[in-house]
This record gives sequence, C-alpha cells and structure tokens, in this order.
Amino acid sequence: MLIDYQKVSIYQADKCVLKEINFHVDEGEFTYLIGKVGSGKSSLLKTLYCELDLVEGETEKAEILGRDLKTIKRKEIPALRKELGIIFQDFQLLHDRTVRKNFEFVLKATGWKDKKARNKRIEEVLNEVGMIEKIDKLPHELSGGEQQRIAIARALLNNPKIIIADEPTGNLDSKSGLAVMELLSQLNAEGTTIVMVTHSQHDAQMASRIINLFDGQVVEGSERIL
Repeated sequence: MLIDYQKVSIYQADKCVLKEINFHVDEGEFTYLIGKVGSGKSSLLKTLYCELDLVEGETEKAEILGRDLKTIKRKEIPALRKELGIIFQDFQLLHDRTVRKNFEFVLKATGWKDKKARNKRIEEVLNEVGMIEKIDKLPHELSGGEQQRIAIARALLNNPKIIIADEPTGNLDSKSGLAVMELLSQLNAEGTTIVMVTHSQHDAQMASRIINLFDGQVVEGSERIL
C-alpha cells in the first residue's frame, strides 16, 4: 500500500474540511477523488506532499511511501517530494524560462549535477508526452493543453512513484482536457500510480477507483472499483 490514511481529520485555516476519513491507494491504481468545490479533496492532496500539515491528535494513521506524516521532519520533506510528481491546475511553470530551463531548474534542485544526464532526462520526458519540439519555447508561446502536457513531463523528471494531480483539466477546453486524460491513462497503464482530484464525472471514467467526498466525509458506499 503506497498511501494509508486511517481516521484522519484535515483542517484548512482552523476549519475542519475532512473528518476522520479513511483513504488508501495501492500500487498501480488510478484513484479519483471526486466532489464539489469545497468538499476537501484538494486539501487532502496537499497533505500528501506536506503543503498542508496534519493536526496533532486528529490523526490515527497517515503514511505515504513508508513515511509517517504525523512525525515527518521538515528536512525530510524534499526527499518525499522527489518521489512524487505533482501536477497543478494552473501549470505553475516559470514564465520567464523556456521549457528546457524550467526542467533544468527542477533537476538541479533535486540533485542532478551532471549536465549531460540532465539533458538526456529532459529529452526523455518530453518525448514521452510528445512535446520535444517545444523544448525551447516559453510558456506563453504554448496553448493551455501544451502547457499541461509540459507540466506532466516535469512531474515525470524524477521517476515518481506516485503522480498527484489537482484538477489537471480544470483550465482546459474539452479537447485538450481529453488529450491530457488520455496521457495520464497511458502513464497509468505503464505502471505509474496516479491520485487525481476532479469535480468532473466525465474525467472519472478513466479511473480504476473512485472515492466521492461530500460535506467533509467519504460518502458511504461511494468508493467503487471500475
């Protein structure tokens, strides 16, 4: 089991957004967290990569990739995040740097010292998402769909054990959104575990497991394997 949450309560700005939830993800799954805006699904994702802290005394068990999120130290978080590929709704590319420079920034920050190895890895992930010809483009020269494919490639740089995607199609038109979902589905078929948040029932058709969040709870009977 890659993620194991038992009786976890999650707070955002002192407000309890999820109460005593149970949540787990096994290797190779494409798990969907679905729910309306404000249901707590993005807050749950943020706890996985320690953007949002768990409150002491409000969690029975919270583990990801063998790490205890109840006791994890700040200095241990970068190593955890290196094993996670994170994809955001708004892409979060550095706008004043080309695709190549965006990726170099990530690789240097995560310990890739050899320039030849960095260049090889950058080309590998761009080829994987069909974006190699965009390597020297700035983000504003790309469409929304292209930027999200670039963001997915960036998430793959360190061969993550889990991809965490927060509404990756939220800012895209339906055609671009479908292309992104097909790419994520392909990555999952190749063995990558994916946890994705959405409010779109249509996107959820590609998931292997769906968990529905409503009013701070996992809806009884909503978890289903497809």
